[in-house]
Amino acid sequence: MATLVLFFAILLFLLVSVSDAQSSFRPKALILRVEKDASTLQYVTTINQRTPLVPVRLVVHLGGQFLWVDCDRNYVSSSYRPVRCRSAQCALARASACGDCVDGPRPGCNRNTCSVIPDNPFIRTATSGELAQDIVSIQSTDGSNPGRVVTVPNYIFTCAPTFLLEGLARGATGLAGLGRARVGLPLQLAAAFSFPRKFAICLATSGVIIFGDRPYRFLPGLEPSLRYTPLFINPVSTASAYTQGEPSDEYFIRVNSIRINDKPLSINTTLLKIDSEGNGGTKISTVNPYTTLETSIYRAFTSLFIQEAAARNISRVAAVAPFGVCFSTQNVFYSRVGPNVPYIDLVLQGQNAVWTITGSNSMVYINDVLCLTFLDGGSNPRTSIVIGGYQLENNFFQFDLAASRLGFSGTLLGSRTTCANFNFTSNA
Repeated sequence: MATLVLFFAILLFLLVSVSDAQSSFRPKALILRVEKDASTLQYVTTINQRTPLVPVRLVVHLGGQFLWVDCDRNYVSSSYRPVRCRSAQCALARASACGDCVDGPRPGCNRNTCSVIPDNPFIRTATSGELAQDIVSIQSTDGSNPGRVVTVPNYIFTCAPTFLLEGLARGATGLAGLGRARVGLPLQLAAAFSFPRKFAICLATSGVIIFGDRPYRFLPGLEPSLRYTPLFINPVSTASAYTQGEPSDEYFIRVNSIRINDKPLSINTTLLKIDSEGNGGTKISTVNPYTTLETSIYRAFTSLFIQEAAARNISRVAAVAPFGVCFSTQNVFYSRVGPNVPYIDLVLQGQNAVWTITGSNSMVYINDVLCLTFLDGGSNPRTSIVIGGYQLENNFFQFDLAASRLGFSGTLLGSRTTCANFNFTSNA
C-alpha cells in the first residue's frame, strides 16, 4: 500500500508540477467520444495534444499499456520533452532500456532517452519507442453534460515509427491504451486530477469513455445499474512484446460457467482458469471484433445454441465467413433487445454476477441471414475466452482499478437507451 501511495505522489508531481490555472478547477470526471470505424470495426477516439493543440485520432486499446503516437510524420510541438534515462518517468513506465538516436534532435529521436515497447495488437507487431511528455487536453464532465476543457501539461506517452500504424483505422495516428499500466490513460488522468481510479466504457457505433466516478447519466436521465465481478491479473503479459516476469495490463474476469436458455454447457472448467504460465481464463478486448472461444468450448456452445434455436423453429443455413453458424431469418421475431434467439448467460464470479447476452449482442445480420457472433478461437489459444467488441456494445462497464472489480450493466437497449445517448451538446 505504501508503494502505491508513493507511486501516485510521484506521478501527480510529474504531471502537474508546472500546471498553471488548472489547480483552480478540479474536474470530477473526464470524457472522450468514441466512434466505431465501419471498415476495421475498431473503436476510435480523438485527444487534443501538443502546442499548439492538434486533434490526434487514436484507436482504443482497452488493455494497452500507454498512449502511443506516430512521431515520424508531422509531429510538431513546442512543448514536447523527451524522457531522460534513469528518470522517475522511466521507472513509472517500466522502461526496458535507454538509447541514443543520432538523426535528431526531433520528436521520437533524441540522445540519452528512455525506451519502451509500443505494440500494435491488430497485427501483433511491436518495436522500440522514445518515452516523452507533452500537453494533453481533454473535456471534463459532471456525469450528465460536457464541461470545461482541462489540460495535463506533462502527460507521459510514447513515440512510435510510422510503420506501426499498419492495420489501424483510416486517419488513426496511434493507440489510446486504457490498461492497468501506471502510464495508461486511466491512472495518469486519475493522478493528474485526484479523482478515483475508475473509468467506464460504453461502446457502439457512437459511444463514450468516462474517466472518474459516478454519476454516469444517459438520456433521458438514466444511470445504468451495475452488477460486479472481480478483475484478475494475469501473471504473464499478453502484449505483443514484453519483459520476462511482467504481468499483463489487460483485463481478465472469471467465467465460472456458460448457460444457453438456462441450460449449462458441458466444458472443461480448467480452461476457465489462468494457469501459472498465463494461459487460459477470460479477458475483455477491444482488439477482437467478436468473441472467440477455445475450440472445445466453441463446439459445445454452438451445438447447444443450434439445438435451442431449432426448438424455436429457427433453421440453420450456410455459414457466412468469418462466422461459423448462421440462421434463416424466418421465424425470428424482434424486440428492443434484438432478434428473439436463445439467451446466453456468462456466470461470473461474484454474487448475482450473471452477464446475459441477448440477440442484440449475439447475432449480426449479414447477407440476408443472421449469424452467431462467437468464433472458434483455436484448440490451443493463449486465452480461452476473449470477449470481443461486438459483445460489449450498448452495455455499460465500469473498471474500478482501486478495488480491482468490473461493474457491468447488461444491454442498455432494454432500458430504452444506448451508448450514443450521452449528452455532448449542453454545458455543465
